[in-house]
Amino acid sequence: MTPLCDFHVHTSFCDGRDEPEKMVLAAVEKGVERLGLVVHSYVEFDPLSCVKPERVGDFIGEVARLKKKYAGKIDIFCGIEKDLFSEQDVSGFDYVIGSAHYLKFGDRFKSVDETPEILRTMIDVNYGGDFYACAEDYFENLKRLIGMKPDIIGHFDLIKKFSSYVPFDKNNGRYVGAWQSAADALMGLDVPFEINFGGMLRGRTDEPYPSPEIIKYLKDRGARLIKSSDAHRCEDIAGMFDKIDI
Repeated sequence: MTPLCDFHVHTSFCDGRDEPEKMVLAAVEKGVERLGLVVHSYVEFDPLSCVKPERVGDFIGEVARLKKKYAGKIDIFCGIEKDLFSEQDVSGFDYVIGSAHYLKFGDRFKSVDETPEILRTMIDVNYGGDFYACAEDYFENLKRLIGMKPDIIGHFDLIKKFSSYVPFDKNNGRYVGAWQSAADALMGLDVPFEINFGGMLRGRTDEPYPSPEIIKYLKDRGARLIKSSDAHRCEDIAGMFDKIDI
């Protein structure tokens, strides 16, 4: 039987609610055998949601302490979710989740997943209201994760997060062409794509990242897949893993 693993779990060291040890205890109770505690990499233009540079060492040290304390009960790993636009050093971490949360316009950065209003305004101001042009830029940016050489590809189609507020047609040729091009490029890394249930667990989406049709596309081409909760609180660890069979 495949061990129950969750390698995308955030704590109070960044934008998570609960302290690392509480997350570990919750994971043990849920029967998780391998747990990855993760921080968001530092980006100076959005410092509130990420780990503070002066606390990186504290986080690594705390994960090492917990790894030793709970040895034999659960295997714990120290991860970092590195954003495309982050310059943070990743040495000292066991693995890197490569993600894209922002689009860049000159010297300004705009989040694609902070609020529906921010996304809508960004599309209106920078793309003349054309969601598909925004999505094309987002997926083109994802290709740049190749240079990061991450160990896991994070929430591949995050751009869809607010689709109930910014509706679009998932079957639109421009949208499909954009994600297929990014998927084809990233599959060359030969690292897993995560099936991320964070949007579902927080009531933002009715399907995981990526969408079922993208998951099928990846599976049909031999891509590796792993399930991740993107939990920011204890109760969400390994949440909804039974919704998708990989």
